[in-house]
Amino acid sequence: MNRLYNQSDLTQKDVFKFWLPLAATWLMMSLEGPYLAALIARLPEPKFNLAAYGVAFSLAMIVEAPVIMMMSASTALVKDYKSFLELRKFNYRLSLALTIGMIVFSIPPIFYFFTENLIGLPNTVAYLTHISIMLLIPWPGAIGYRRFYQGILIRNNQTRFVAFGTVIRLISMSTVALILYLLTSIPGASVGASALSSAVIMEAIASRLMANNLLKKIKATNSVSGDSDQLSQKSIFTFYYPLALTSILTLGVQPFVTFFIGQSRMALESFAVLPVVTSFVFIFRGLGLSYQEVVIALIGDNFEQSEKIKSFAIKLATATAGTLMIIAFSPLRDFWLQNVSGLSQPLAQFAHLPLMIMAFFPAMTVLISFERAVLVKSNHTKTITIGTATEFISIIVVLAICIKYFDLVGAVAATISFVIGRMAACGYLFSPVIRALKVKV
Repeated sequence: MNRLYNQSDLTQKDVFKFWLPLAATWLMMSLEGPYLAALIARLPEPKFNLAAYGVAFSLAMIVEAPVIMMMSASTALVKDYKSFLELRKFNYRLSLALTIGMIVFSIPPIFYFFTENLIGLPNTVAYLTHISIMLLIPWPGAIGYRRFYQGILIRNNQTRFVAFGTVIRLISMSTVALILYLLTSIPGASVGASALSSAVIMEAIASRLMANNLLKKIKATNSVSGDSDQLSQKSIFTFYYPLALTSILTLGVQPFVTFFIGQSRMALESFAVLPVVTSFVFIFRGLGLSYQEVVIALIGDNFEQSEKIKSFAIKLATATAGTLMIIAFSPLRDFWLQNVSGLSQPLAQFAHLPLMIMAFFPAMTVLISFERAVLVKSNHTKTITIGTATEFISIIVVLAICIKYFDLVGAVAATISFVIGRMAACGYLFSPVIRALKVKV
């Protein structure tokens, strides 16, 4: 199970076939944001509800951050039944802790102190956000559960089942969203949160069912690799906590972004359009994010496939960033922003510059996915955390300067800081990745 292809026979076609179902998975997930934003934009009080949905989704993502890397961990570590049991136990404990944290955060005095007093959200937006957060309480546990089993599917070259699970997720989300949209009068932000919660629960169940045959085989072989002999809760923690910190830092920057946007010019407009812009960019970013597990699975224990993996990465970066740039710098952007996303003409024009600033971002996503995967394979997960901390600090510093000293509009300042922060992280990881590749090859 450790090597899916021999050293000499991995082709670009093989990489493409392995990557495609994962790319389809991320592509389908990336459509969730624009789809739900388009529904919310067509319901009453779209500006308040789009803002509340964007804030609630960002906060929920922060809570789930520690389990996001569980897919990479499962892909790398589950080599036999013993390692499966150990990592599953670790995942269950982590997911339970995050769910409890989500419940505690939802307690009204805690929630409103954070959103109104610290972030500075208007009361209307804070109230809508609170309802959405309570609806998203199942989110972190369901995400941790399904990403654990998806990693097992990926490691065993069953990536198509990961895509099937996402189809189930989208069908569930669309069904719930349309029922609430057509048959109820609940706020738009609550429609989005309800649809997301229902979707991730269904996908988690589907992932477990689709992994069932693999688990039977893993249990039946009862083989134990040399690596998993030493796999314990302590060793898993040592391996995983830098990855968890990476996700926490990546998503933990959102409250700071929200805070600074709240202090900026045209704050409400920025809150309304930023989730629309970032969710559209995420369609192209997702294709790059899906490449991380591909690299982990295919690059080889000694990085013998690194040249072929790098070649595909360059093609992927060029295609994703190039396509987004064509859209962002042409009238096609208004078709998406107005006709698809449902923004009014003033809000669509407001979104033009942030979208153009983010146009190159997908290429950097491919690069950092490759870099992180190499470091995971070489067990240098702490380096990934330092790189993410570099990005975190860069975003906050640039955002503060742009708003406090240059008085930029919030959405513009945020997108500039995202780009500069990612450039800083990619630059920091570059040298360690080069060294890792030279040592292994």
